[in-house]
Amino acid sequence: MASPQQQPPYLHLAELTASQFLEIWKHFDADGNGYIEGKELENFFQELEKARKGSGMLAQILPTEENFLLCFRQHVGSSAEFMEAWRKYDTDRSGYIEANELKGFLSDLLKKANRPYDEPKLQEYTQTILRMFDLNGDGKLGLSEMSRLLPVQENFLLKFQGMKLTSEEFNAIFTFYDKDGSGYIDENELDALLKDLYEKNKKEMNIQQLTNYRKSVMSLAEAGKLYRKDLEIVLCSEPPM
Repeated sequence: MASPQQQPPYLHLAELTASQFLEIWKHFDADGNGYIEGKELENFFQELEKARKGSGMLAQILPTEENFLLCFRQHVGSSAEFMEAWRKYDTDRSGYIEANELKGFLSDLLKKANRPYDEPKLQEYTQTILRMFDLNGDGKLGLSEMSRLLPVQENFLLKFQGMKLTSEEFNAIFTFYDKDGSGYIDENELDALLKDLYEKNKKEMNIQQLTNYRKSVMSLAEAGKLYRKDLEIVLCSEPPM
């Protein structure tokens, strides 16, 4: 496998077959876990752009679902705006909204991002997202899936891959910091909680990383209060039902 600093030889090709697409994928998914993220993802798309020069648009070589997400992400704002729209519909903080609320959620999300849209386009977005995210047809859409509508750098859930807690571990840590039993913690308590999380996973974290993680998680907060269920969605290996 070529090193990340070297451009794989097949990237000079003008057109990509499915096998060539997978070869590029494997180049960036070095550990073979089926995921690429963050800067790796940006580099992946850059290499695809180079590879497809003269052979049409990038969308032609992406799976339909990923192509839609790539396009839709251009029309949404920050994670804070996403959560502000989400909370309007997830009133019980279950981590889910009803499928019949999706159109309203998307409308609010696009308005917050100051992105104009017409009714046919909104209907198209709604139906596409329903097909993508309500696979079992139960009429519920989960935040853990819907957050994929956000650009990678805004997706708060991606930042905690590989550092998930069991429900028991999460409850023990949250209860320790929620000393008054109010059901929420503030930003200062979140700092200490995140440090505990890093120590538990034997990972080092500098001040800049802590600031970035805190910012991501606090996008879930409401009036500076980070509620148990909101944080549980981010940190638990199994989202709350």
